[in-house]
Amino acid sequence: MTGALVSVALALLVWPDRRAARRSRLAGSGRLFRPAAWSRELPVPPAAAALAVAVAGSLSTPLVAGLAGVAAFVGARAWVAGRRGGRTDERVQALTDGLAALAADLRSGRSLDAATEAAVAACGHADCGRELAGALRSPGGAAAGARDPAVADALGRISAAVRLSERTGCSLAAVATAVEDDLRARRRHRLELRAAVAAPRASALLLAGLPVLGLAMGSGVGADPWGVLTTTGSGQVLLVAGVALELAGLAWSGRLVQRVLP
Repeated sequence: MTGALVSVALALLVWPDRRAARRSRLAGSGRLFRPAAWSRELPVPPAAAALAVAVAGSLSTPLVAGLAGVAAFVGARAWVAGRRGGRTDERVQALTDGLAALAADLRSGRSLDAATEAAVAACGHADCGRELAGALRSPGGAAAGARDPAVADALGRISAAVRLSERTGCSLAAVATAVEDDLRARRRHRLELRAAVAAPRASALLLAGLPVLGLAMGSGVGADPWGVLTTTGSGQVLLVAGVALELAGLAWSGRLVQRVLP
């Protein structure tokens, strides 16, 4: 049973996603694609749950293995969400740098094509640079393809500014500067909110770890709280209820934090 669960976890880790399979088909057909756009999104939560079930099942009871799998799945989902937020911040920062370079080159009198190349180089992020180039060279399509709402909104405004500049001859540099300032202000506001909620997050994690400390203290004084929780009927009921309350508390605190953050 344990070997089967470990095999399932490893299979989930190496399972290719749909975009990777599509890129493989494009490579086989000879069509051009950008290797920098490769991004494998591993199914981390299911793999973490399977590994936790395998390890806990080999060390303790099936009930503990199931609870460990649920806890690992929830924790891995939170970790993936945090990484996704970090990637969004990186894309927003890259787009901000690209817009700053675009506005500077346009003000210096360079052509839009030359300014676009400089903006893409200033981005330092392959996907963001490609989306910015698409918004400048073919307005309308890049904003729809962007996955991050903040990036899509900024690209949409840049695309509209390009179309307006082509029709009326108005300054594109002014719009690029305005969008850049807005992105910087949003990022600054988000960082301030994250600093404000850092203490509540730490308190929630500390409270979530207190039951583990209680088990360690109980074992240290000669009691066997883990044995009671895993081998007796009333203990198993309390274990399930405790884990459920722990997860509910963490989910509730996380929900409150997400309502504050934009």
